[in-house]
Amino acid sequence: MDIGISWIEALGYLGALLTLGTYSMKTMIPLRIIGLCANCVFIVYGYMAPVYPQLLLHGVLLPLNSVRLYQMLQLIGKVRMASQGDLNMDSLKPFMSKRACKAGETIFRKGDLASAMFYTVSGSYRLNEIEQDVGPGQVIGEVGLIAPDGKRTLTFECIEDGELLTISYEQVKQLYFQNPKFGFYFLQLISRRLFQDIARLQDKARIRK
Repeated sequence: MDIGISWIEALGYLGALLTLGTYSMKTMIPLRIIGLCANCVFIVYGYMAPVYPQLLLHGVLLPLNSVRLYQMLQLIGKVRMASQGDLNMDSLKPFMSKRACKAGETIFRKGDLASAMFYTVSGSYRLNEIEQDVGPGQVIGEVGLIAPDGKRTLTFECIEDGELLTISYEQVKQLYFQNPKFGFYFLQLISRRLFQDIARLQDKARIRK
C-alpha cells in the first residue's frame, strides 16, 4: 500500500515539474510538447489519487494542446513550402477587382494617400518620376503599404487603354497574415522594388560623376 501511495505521489510531483517546465519554454512548440506530457501524467495521477477535478481539467487540456500543436506543425510546413516555392499572382487574383483604364488617366499621383495595389493585365503604363514604362504582368503600388506616411512615392499613369486588377491594403493585410505563401510573395515583391530603387539611384550617382 505504501509503495502505491509513493508511486502516485511521484506522478503528482512529476506532473508539477513538467507544468513548471512549460513556463521556462521560449518557443511554443516545445511548450506544447511539455504541456502534453504534463497532461498525460496528471490524467493518470488524477485517476489514481483520485483527484477528479484535476483529472477533468487535464482531460480537457490534452486534446486542446494536441490540436494547437498540430496546427503549429502544419503552419511551419506551409511556411517552409512558401519560402521555397515559386512566386506568382495566381493565389491573389481571385481577391482582386477589375478596373478599366483609358489613355491619359492618372491612376494615382505622388503624394496621394495609398490604399490599394495594382496588377497590370493589359495596356501600357508609366511611372512618371522615374520615366519607367510598365507593361502587362507587373505589380504596382505595393510599397505604399509600408511607406511611413502611407503616401504614394510615384505617379502612375495609363499610356494606352488597358485593364488593371486592384486589391485594397486591408485585403492584402488579411491575406498576409492568413496565407504564408502570399506573405513570402509580398515580402519578396517589396524587397525587389527596394533593390530596384537602390540600383536606380546608384546609376544616377555614377552618371553625375
